[in-house]
Amino acid sequence: MIKRIFTILGCLFAAILYSQDFYSNLREKYWVYEENDPRAFVYINQYIKRAKSEKNYSELFQAYKDGILYSENKKIAYADSAIVAAKNSENNDLIGDGYLSKGAIYYFNQRKFQFALEEYLKAYEYLKDSKNEFLKYQNIYHIGVVKSYLGYHDEALKIFEECIAFFETKIDGDIHDNTVFNNTKGYLNSLHQAIICYQALGKNQEAKKMLDEAAKKIPQTKDFYLEKSYFQKSLGVSEFKNKNYTQAIKYFDQALPELLKVNDFSWASYIYFYKGKSYEILGNQDLEVDNYKKVDSIFNKNKFILPELRSNYEELIEYFKKNGNHQEELYYTNQLLKVDSVIASDFKHLSTRIYKEYDTKMLMETKENLEKTNSYSKLLLFICLAIIAALGVIMYYRIRKQKNIQKNYDDLLIKLEEASNQPEVVPTPIKEVTDTADKNIKFDSSIVEKLLNDIQVFENNQGYLEQGLTLKKLAEQFKTNTSYLSQVINEYKGSNFNSYINALRINYATQKIYQDKEWRKYSIEHIASAAGFSNRQSFSNIFLEQNGIRPADFIKKRMKELEDQNNS
Repeated sequence: MIKRIFTILGCLFAAILYSQDFYSNLREKYWVYEENDPRAFVYINQYIKRAKSEKNYSELFQAYKDGILYSENKKIAYADSAIVAAKNSENNDLIGDGYLSKGAIYYFNQRKFQFALEEYLKAYEYLKDSKNEFLKYQNIYHIGVVKSYLGYHDEALKIFEECIAFFETKIDGDIHDNTVFNNTKGYLNSLHQAIICYQALGKNQEAKKMLDEAAKKIPQTKDFYLEKSYFQKSLGVSEFKNKNYTQAIKYFDQALPELLKVNDFSWASYIYFYKGKSYEILGNQDLEVDNYKKVDSIFNKNKFILPELRSNYEELIEYFKKNGNHQEELYYTNQLLKVDSVIASDFKHLSTRIYKEYDTKMLMETKENLEKTNSYSKLLLFICLAIIAALGVIMYYRIRKQKNIQKNYDDLLIKLEEASNQPEVVPTPIKEVTDTADKNIKFDSSIVEKLLNDIQVFENNQGYLEQGLTLKKLAEQFKTNTSYLSQVINEYKGSNFNSYINALRINYATQKIYQDKEWRKYSIEHIASAAGFSNRQSFSNIFLEQNGIRPADFIKKRMKELEDQNNS
C-alpha cells in the first residue's frame, strides 16, 4: 500500500516537472523574438491552450502577459485576459501585476494617463501588502511617473530615489539572470525619470551625475537599446541647457530611431521640440519650423502632448504671423486651444485622482500603522494633529481667499454694468482750451488742445493695444515732444504714461473677457498679448491691481456665472 502511494506521488511529481518543462521550453522558443513580433504567437498559442486545459491559471496568466509583449494591436485584450486568469488563480500578486501591465500599456503605448492611473491605483490595492517587493516598487514607480507628468517633480523625485535604492541592490551578486535583467530595467528607468525631475527643477549638476552613473551601469546589449536612447535624449537636454546646441542635436538624432521603432511618440515629440528650439537659436528657421510641425503631427495622431511642449504652438503662431500667413496662423491658434483643452482635462482628472486615491490612502495606511505602534504614540499623535491643524489653516485661508475673489468679482461686475449703462458718447473734437490756470502746464493752450484731440483719436482707434508702445513713440506719432505729451497725460488723465496705457489695456481686456465667449477660451498668454502686454505675469499683476481679481479667476467666475444662468 505504502509503495503504491509513493508510486502515485512520484508520477504526480514527474507530471508537474514535465508540465513546467513544457512551459519553460516554449518560452525559450519565442523569447528570442523582439517586442511586437507576431511570429512568437506560434508558441504562445500552444502555451495558452495547454494552460487552459490544465486550468493552470498562473501559467495562463504568464502566457497572456507574454501575449501583451508580442502583440501589435491587441495588447489591451491580452491584458484583460491576463487579469481574468489572475483572478481565477486568487493570487493577489498576479492580479496586481495584471492591472499594472494594463496600466503600462495605457502609459507607454497610448499615453492615456487617466486610464493608466486608474489601473495603477487598482494594482496598488492588491500589492500594498505584497511580499513581492519588485512588484510593489514597479507600481510605485509608475505612480511617480504620473506625478512627474503633473509637474509635482519634488514629490516624484522622492519616489524615484526610493526605487533607485531598491533596484540597485538587486542587479549584482549571486542572483538569477532574469531577476538581474528585470531589476536592471527598473534601476535604469528610475534613473531616467529622476534625471527628468532634476532637469525640470533646474538641478543640472545632479542630472549630470546621474547621466554619468547611467553610462557606467547600462549593459551594452540590444535588450537595453531603448534605455540607452532615453539617456541620449536626456544628454541632449543637458547640452541644450548648457547652450551647446549643435551637440544637443547630435544626441537627439542618436536617440530618435529607437524611440520611433517602439512608437514612443511622447518622447519623440519632446525631441522634435528641443531640436526646433536648437535650430531656432542657431538661426536655421526652416529646420526649426519643420521640427515644430512634427510635434503637431504627433499631437494630431495621438491627442497627447507633454505640458512642457505647449510653447511649440506659440512659436509656430508667431512665425506665421510674422510671415503674413494668416491661414496657418489661424490653424495653429486652433491647435493651441486643443492642446490647452487636452492638458487641462488631464490635470483636472489626474491631480484629483492621485491625491484622493493614492496620497490619501498612503496617509490612512500610515495612520493605521501608527495606531498599532505603542512606542512614540503620543509624539506621533501630536504630529498627526499638527498636520490636521495645518490643513485646517490652509482650508481656512483658501475659503477666505475664495470669498475675497467672489467679492472683488461682484464689485467688478457692478463697475462693468455701470459702464455698459452709460449713454454712448459720439467722440467729438476737444473744445478750445482757453484756461490752463488750474493745470500745471507751462506751454501754449493751442498745443494742449491739439494733443487732447490726438489722444482722443488714439483711444478711439485702440492704439494702446500696440506692443512695445512708449512715450517717445507716441510723441513721434503726435509730432510733439515727450515733455509736452507727458504733462498733458499727467494733468488731464490723472496718471503717468505707463499707468494710463495699462489702464486702457486692462479695461479693454476686461470688457472682452466679460462680453466675448471666444476670449474666455484663450490662454492668459494669448489674452495678454492681444491686450498689448509683452508677458503674462505683468498683465496678470496689473489686472489684479486694477480689478482686485486675477484674469484666470475672472474667467472662471464669468463662465460659472453664465453656466448657472443657463441652468436656471
